[in-house]
Amino acid sequence: MVYIGLVETSRRPVIGNRLICPALMVGNVNQVLSVFNDVTNVVSGSEYPTANLYLPEVWRMKEVLMIKCDDRNEYMRSMASRMIDKFDKYWGDSNLLMSIAAVLDPRYKMKLINFCFSIIYPLTEACSHINNVLAVLKELFESYVSAHTACILQETAQVNAHSCSSSSAIVGDVVSKISEGRSRFADHIRSSDIIRLIKTDLDVYLEEDVYICGKNENGVHMKTDFDALAWWKCNALKYRILSRMAKDILVVPISTVASESSFSASGKVIEPHRASLSPDIVHMLLCGSNWVRTLHGIKKKSAGEKLVEVELPTTTTTTT
Repeated sequence: MVYIGLVETSRRPVIGNRLICPALMVGNVNQVLSVFNDVTNVVSGSEYPTANLYLPEVWRMKEVLMIKCDDRNEYMRSMASRMIDKFDKYWGDSNLLMSIAAVLDPRYKMKLINFCFSIIYPLTEACSHINNVLAVLKELFESYVSAHTACILQETAQVNAHSCSSSSAIVGDVVSKISEGRSRFADHIRSSDIIRLIKTDLDVYLEEDVYICGKNENGVHMKTDFDALAWWKCNALKYRILSRMAKDILVVPISTVASESSFSASGKVIEPHRASLSPDIVHMLLCGSNWVRTLHGIKKKSAGEKLVEVELPTTTTTTT
C-alpha cells in the first residue's frame, strides 16, 4: 500500500475572497481517504483475500485520484497531484501477477484489463501493457500444457511396462487378454489427451462471456460473496489444465497478515531479553503464531475475553 501524508498549512485556504469552511475541507478530504480505508480493509485481510482482488482496488484508487486532480478546490488538486505522483512511482509498471490473477477471475477476464488499463496508464502504455499481459498469460499456460503432456507420457509408459510384465506372466489367460485390451484403450485415451487442439482451454475461457454473479434479496449483485477458487473447482473438468494454473495463482494472498498486527506483534517477539534474535527466527515465530491461530480459529482477543489455551502436538521419541 502507499502511505501518503497530508501537509499542514498555517492559514486557512481561500477561494476568491471567501474563506473555506474547515468542516467542508475535512469532508472533501474524507471522501478520498475513505476510499483508501476501504481498499486497506480489503487488501490487509489475512485469511480471505486472493490475488484476483488486487487489481480492481488499485484501479479504484487511481480513478479517484485522477478525478480529484480536476477538483474545483485548489487544496484538493494540490493534495491529489502529490498523491498521484507517489501512486505512479509505486504502480507505474504493470504488475503481471496481479493482472494475470484478475484475468483468471471469471467475472473480469481480459475485459477488466482492457478497461482499467486505459484509465491507469496513458493510451500508448496501456496497449503495451495489455499485450504484455496476454503474451505472458499464454506463455505461462504453455508451460502448464508441457508439464501436463510430460505427466501423461510418463503415466502411459508406466502403464505399458506394467501391462507387458503382467501379460508375460500369465500368457494365454482370458482375464489377461481382457486386461490387456483395457490397457490398450487407456493408452489410446491418454495419447488422444495430449493431442494439441485448435482451441486450448485458455482460448475457450477468454472467448466466453464473463460470469455474472447472482443478486441478493435487495437486488444487489453479490460480488463480495463470490469465491473464484470454488468456481474453478466446479469447472475443473471443463478447463483441466487452466484450472490447475488458476489454483496456483489465485491462492497467492495479497498479504499474509494485516499490516498493523504484524508491527504490533513484532514488539512481543523482539523484547529486551530476546533482542539478539536473527531476522529468520523472528520471521519464523511470527508466521508460526499466525498459522497456529488460523489453524485453531483463534481471533484477536477483545476486552473482557479470557485467554484461550491451545495444546500443541508433541512428538515422542523412543530409544532402543
